[in-house]
Parts: sequence; structure tokens; C-alpha cells
Amino acid sequence: MTTPDSADSGSAPEHDKSIAQQREGEVAIDASQLQPGVHVRLPVNWMDHPFIRSSFVVSDQNQVEKIAALNLPQLFSDPRRCTAAPLPRPKVVVPPSPEEERQRAELAAQMAREMADKQARAEKVDALRTRLDAAQTHYLNAAKEVGAAIKGFESDPRKSVRQMMEVSAQSAAVLIRDADSALALIAEKGHTDAHNAHALSVMTLALLLGKQARLPEKVLTDLGVAALLHDIGKVSLDLSLLRKPEHERSHFEETIYQGHCRKGHELAERAGCLSAQALGAVLHHHERADGNGYPSGLTGAHIPMAARIIGIANRFDNLTNPADPRRALSPSESLATMWSKEKAAFDVTLLQLFVRAMGIYPPGSLVQLSDGHSGVVVASAATESPLRPQVLIYEPSVPRRHAEIIDLSRDDSLKIERSLHVQERSEAEIDYLLPRRKLSWLHIGSQP
Repeated sequence: MTTPDSADSGSAPEHDKSIAQQREGEVAIDASQLQPGVHVRLPVNWMDHPFIRSSFVVSDQNQVEKIAALNLPQLFSDPRRCTAAPLPRPKVVVPPSPEEERQRAELAAQMAREMADKQARAEKVDALRTRLDAAQTHYLNAAKEVGAAIKGFESDPRKSVRQMMEVSAQSAAVLIRDADSALALIAEKGHTDAHNAHALSVMTLALLLGKQARLPEKVLTDLGVAALLHDIGKVSLDLSLLRKPEHERSHFEETIYQGHCRKGHELAERAGCLSAQALGAVLHHHERADGNGYPSGLTGAHIPMAARIIGIANRFDNLTNPADPRRALSPSESLATMWSKEKAAFDVTLLQLFVRAMGIYPPGSLVQLSDGHSGVVVASAATESPLRPQVLIYEPSVPRRHAEIIDLSRDDSLKIERSLHVQERSEAEIDYLLPRRKLSWLHIGSQP
């Protein structure tokens, strides 16, 4: 999708010569004709001016003076977007007075600071992208390893477990270095097999919660492997049953579905190298603290610790990334659902730790700010300001590389108004904010 502004710098190469050319519907003007209400397009690269956009309606005299200070020989204006007409060209150019010269020098210094801030923002987004790319490289490699391990589990379970142990150890290291990027990739899901993606997401979330619970390193390794294996019992289930939502399954189908826990335990036990804790987690990850889980209806502390942790991680990922993407909740909505509506099903202490670790708005959450802009959370909020994370702002006229990142803990003028659903947003917006996410809901939504 192309907006009037996106053509200026959103998708075109930064040094595209076409930006200096007059476009259909535009008229050429110069800075002397500007006043508030006049639309202007600056025919220079985005990094060569201090404004957020290259194409905009002038809002005040300060913007007029800044544009004039750029000393551009020509500007362009689209009369259809003007709320005031350009001024006539002056017949006589009056030299500036000493006071005007002083003001121009002050303005030049201010613009230099703004340009430096703009460059710093670009470097910050570059660093974020580098971190995400590094995390994604690990994620995709891990997905391949997990896929191969799951595929070969029945023929050589011991080898598969060794592969999963390596993935678990490497993922724990990535999580320590950059938890925000790891969580953002869970939200984006990447371009990988859904089953492998779910296993990786549950492992990542379980390790995050395990670290919050201060579990020893050996226990964390077992936890990670159990999380990767938690649904191994589904390998024998029919694909149509796996895709059917719980509320649509018959009693008979539900009985077969619930059997994946015991089947998974049986398969995992064949490896002969998993700890009792890992085996117990595979068997009991669908148990619930209030006794309404399966396969054994265990309650509270009778449910193994690893199973309680994986149960929380599994539920969160199922809410945010269900089989039918149209039913997906945002990360913050998923946390709210688990806390306000399902608390009795989980270990409350562990659930509290999970909410604290994820934050009210976890990385990857789409949000709307109080000024109307949408964005994606790219870094968790500080503990003392849980409602004020760092947000990358969606602005189609700004290349994503230069997108503004606002630290809400340092900007009292803005706040998050609400969480946004992926389903509410345009494909262009999702490409900008969550570029790695598969938009399968678009295709599902277009089916008869």
C-alpha cells in the first residue's frame, strides 16, 4: 500500500534521483512562499533535513524558518493538500538585519542538534535491527535443528534429545544476552514451520520464567528440552484434529487429543536419557492447579515444577499464536486473560513472575499511543515504569531504518492508549512494524 507520504522516502531508495523531480499534481515554489497551511515536499534525501517527514503541511512559522534555512533552490507543493495558498513571490529581496542574522545562526544551531538527534535515532534503529537479525539467525538455525530432531525422534530418540539439549543451551545464552529480541521474534513468529515455531516459543518462554524463578542451570537445561518435547505426542495425531479448535472437538476427538500427553511421555521415555523432571513435564504440561487439567487431574504442588512452568508458557503462546490467527490475542491481552480469567489454573507465584518478566506490554506488542500513532514495543519497560516501554513508531513516510523510537519512560507527553490486534492493521503497517511475521490471517480471511 502506498500513501501520499510513503512515496517520498518510505519505500524508495534513499538516494533515488526522482525525489528531486516534480511529480504529477505538484507545483514548484520557493521558501519565500511558505506559510502555515501550505503543503511542502522537500526534494532532498530524508537524512538531509531535520523533519520527521519529507512531505507535510507546514504547521507554524518555525517550520517555515527551518525550511528557508535549508537554502533549497526549489520546493514542491501539492495544492490538493494545502489548507492555505502559497504566498506570492516577493518582488524585492530585502537583506537580513543584524538581528535576523543572529536569529538565523541560532536556528542553524538548533537544526544541527535536531539533525544529530535524527542520526542518533537511525543508529539506534540500526543497532536494534542488528540485534534482531542476530536473534533471528539463531532462531532459524534452532528451528531447523528442532525440526530435524522431531522428525527423527521415533527412529533415534537419543540423538534427537542431544540435539534439543544443544538448542536449549544455546537459546538460554541468547536469552541472557538479548531477551527483548528473543521475545520480539516470538511475536513475529518468523517464516518457519508452525509446530517448530510453537516448540521454540514455549522453550524460550519457559526458560525466561525458569530464570525468573532462579532455577539451577541443570534444571534449566532439562526444562528447555522438556519444553521442546512437550507436544512430541502429537506426531501420531491427524492433522485435521490438530487444526480443529478445542470448542469444536467432539468428546471422542477431545479424548484422542488429550492422549498426546501420555503418548509424548512414552516416546520421551524411549530416549533413555531424559531426567525424571523432564519426563514429568512432558506428561503433565496440561495439568492445572485447580485440578481441571489432564491427563491425571493433579492439583497445586502435586504438579511438577517444570510442568507448571511449561503450562504457563504453552498457554501464553496458544493465546497469542493460535491455529486460527483470526482468534489471536495481543501479548498484553493474553497476559491479562491468564491473570484475570484463568489465574486459578496456574501456580500464582509463577504466573506473577511470568507477568513481571514479560512486562505489561511485552516486546512485539502492537500499541496505539495517545497522539494517535501506532507502533511496536521493541524494549521492555523498566520495573519502576511498567506501562512505559520503548516503542518504534509507524510512520510510512519515514524509512523503517530511520523510524523514531520513543522511550515512554522519558517522555511524559505520551502514553499507551491501548493494545492493537494484528488483524486490525493493514499489510503495509505489519510489514513495517513486524516485518518477519507471516500474514496468514489475510489468506484465511479471504477464503469463502
